[in-house]
Amino acid sequence: MDPATVGGPWGDNVEGVLTFRGSPTRSWHGEGPVPSDPVVAWRFPDDRMCSMTSISGEQQQWCGMGWTGQPAVFERGGRTWVVFGAYDAAVHFVDGETGERLLPDFTTGDIIKGSVTVDPDGYPLVYVGSRDDRLRVLAIDRDEPAELWSLHAYDVEPTRWNNDWDSSPLVLDDHLFAGGENSRFHVVRLHRGYDADGLVTVDPEMVWDVAGWDDELLDAVGGNVSIEMSPLVIGDTLYFANSGGLVQGWDIGGLRDGVWPTRVFRFWAGDDVDATLVADDEGMLYVGVEYERGTDRSHELGQVLKLDPSRPDDPLVWAVEDRPHLDSGVWATPAVYGDLLIVPTDEGKVHGIDRASGEIVWTMKLPGPTWSSPTIVDDMLVMGDCSGRVLGLDLSDPSVEPVKVWEVATGACVESSAAIWRGTVYMGSRDGYLYALRDPG
Repeated sequence: MDPATVGGPWGDNVEGVLTFRGSPTRSWHGEGPVPSDPVVAWRFPDDRMCSMTSISGEQQQWCGMGWTGQPAVFERGGRTWVVFGAYDAAVHFVDGETGERLLPDFTTGDIIKGSVTVDPDGYPLVYVGSRDDRLRVLAIDRDEPAELWSLHAYDVEPTRWNNDWDSSPLVLDDHLFAGGENSRFHVVRLHRGYDADGLVTVDPEMVWDVAGWDDELLDAVGGNVSIEMSPLVIGDTLYFANSGGLVQGWDIGGLRDGVWPTRVFRFWAGDDVDATLVADDEGMLYVGVEYERGTDRSHELGQVLKLDPSRPDDPLVWAVEDRPHLDSGVWATPAVYGDLLIVPTDEGKVHGIDRASGEIVWTMKLPGPTWSSPTIVDDMLVMGDCSGRVLGLDLSDPSVEPVKVWEVATGACVESSAAIWRGTVYMGSRDGYLYALRDPG
């Protein structure tokens, strides 16, 4: 079902970084060159992107872009488009060269935390969730973005936890795949097409949704079993995890013929998994686990896991502990780089872990929390830290801690993830802006 390979781009219909981590395998980080000594080419907008949102019943102001917050960058009509949602409760459409608006903003009813997805088959469509309860399909082939369809978090039942949409969706074989903080996973047949005037259309139909929990998980953890990570697809297997720590694999190959998915893999990691699952070219899964509940399972396993789905009865290959105290562990999505797994932690440590043995080869300390997922192109690691820096780090010698090549300061913690595209780094900050970083000239 998946046109992408591990480490490769998402097909060849649309050039660009179209979703969080670039493809259904969540393993393609962009295209170089990576800037060697960048400056701020532009920042967007003129005024900060801020709005109010309710946290535990209290109104708070949030600004800029945070976890996961990776922009989509793609080529369309001879221009480089940058599309992203932000904490001003809007989706923005920006010229990657100049930072000028290509379309008016699309306003939602609450902040946008996750990463948007651009249609991989060339349809002028953007898929985006918001904290206002809705997952949307937006058309971008008219004078202003138009909402063609939306799914409310409570349109399906039963649900648990809340109504956010942090997941970065996927589109495969005309099916939209998305998990929600309603704790369910959804598959929607889009029926994409064009009308008589040549404008894009959709006629969505929910073909399958499933609870992301089971009774065994609820007995172990109780309440929060939301799905915040982005779905991973390898071949005909869909993988996702939830805030209860349940990692699942589902066979989706029959969807082409109207056959519902069946579960083929189940593993309990012991605690909240918000980081997107990562695969290598051997089909192994790497799982970053938070440490919030202090369960016996969390102590038994650790916070970085390698799983072999081909051994469903005994999939654990190795585990690494990183749990100094509660409310820590792994929030960023790890990255596979050669023989290493690069794993930032809530504490501000960035581990380079040998993929074969699980041995920590090196650890770099940054001002935490480090929620920015590593973006790696051409042996360069780009990520943010909570001192407000965007860092460019040389990974060419994987046996030693990465060497800092450059840094660019923003005005606040950088929690979001970078998109790298043909000489420019696009990255948001909690200071209220999206930055385009490139070499002078």
